[in-house]
Amino acid sequence: MKKKILLLLLLSVTSLSALAKDLNGTRYSDRKDVRGFINDLSVAEKFNRSELMALFRDVEHQAQVIEAYSKPAERALSWAKYRKIFLKPDRVKKGVEFWQTNADTLARAEKETGVPAEMIVAIIGVETRFGTYKGKNTVLDSLVTLAFDREKRSSFFRKELQEFLLLCREQGYNPREVKGSYAGAMGMPQFISSSYRAYAIDFDDDEKADLFGNVDDVIGSVANYFKVHGWKAGEKVVTDASVKGDMTNVAIGRGRKGLKPDHNAKYFKNLGAKTKGKIDEKELLSLMYFDDEKDGLYKFGHHNFYVITRYNHSSMYALAAYQLGEQIKVAYAKADTAKKSQ
Repeated sequence: MKKKILLLLLLSVTSLSALAKDLNGTRYSDRKDVRGFINDLSVAEKFNRSELMALFRDVEHQAQVIEAYSKPAERALSWAKYRKIFLKPDRVKKGVEFWQTNADTLARAEKETGVPAEMIVAIIGVETRFGTYKGKNTVLDSLVTLAFDREKRSSFFRKELQEFLLLCREQGYNPREVKGSYAGAMGMPQFISSSYRAYAIDFDDDEKADLFGNVDDVIGSVANYFKVHGWKAGEKVVTDASVKGDMTNVAIGRGRKGLKPDHNAKYFKNLGAKTKGKIDEKELLSLMYFDDEKDGLYKFGHHNFYVITRYNHSSMYALAAYQLGEQIKVAYAKADTAKKSQ
């Protein structure tokens, strides 16, 4: 059965007037570009063309998806406002509870991958509040809308759409039923389809990598994602920076580019940006600027910080996730000490 998409389409009772439309009132299955995509996919990946046509005939354009994708929080909010979304006492508290409930699995994941438990917990906390909110958008509709009705990054989303259909075939998911974010991210860790297929692992040996309801698989997969992207156990993530004057023209801001450390500490020191704390002058760093502080907040990103940005290409996301993890780690240690003293 895994050789075919598991589609539950009630075509016999679907009238023409009820068929879904794109932005211009045309059925996606009637569009030349969509038909070309379907033809290519049926040949390259051995999908049943008729089943794909039936599937796309039911897709609905999602205007709110395009709007949301154009204004992500990482670009729309200041650092101070963005940080407050995630670094809240309640989220730290729930992070401690999640860690306590899954302590053995987190310890095993950390031992096998080198990724610290607090970082794994923080990612799940940032993405879905520990699985309490996984997204309400139909992933198929979101991906088709972004792939065919939004010119920017359309090739990326067509690739993700292909990956999604392959994922559904492999996992036995009904493409019409999978829910996720406006950008097509899914499950407790909010993996996009290509990441799901590449990095999700079966961490409890039940012969399936389930990121929707299996917490063991979620923990193992987040750790595996970081491991594959080069996380270095025990190494620094960020270091505070002290700068002379305005260095916003040198530092990385909100953009997706320039996040990879490419200059050593000595280079930045010569420019007037020093590290607070001892660091090897040969270590490669990235200088980052975060707005809304009294005089501007500068930090140096190490290799592991760059690894976090592979999960979400935003310095604000990476810093928020790291700081949340640190707060959860402190709170977890306190709770553990209190428990042992009883």
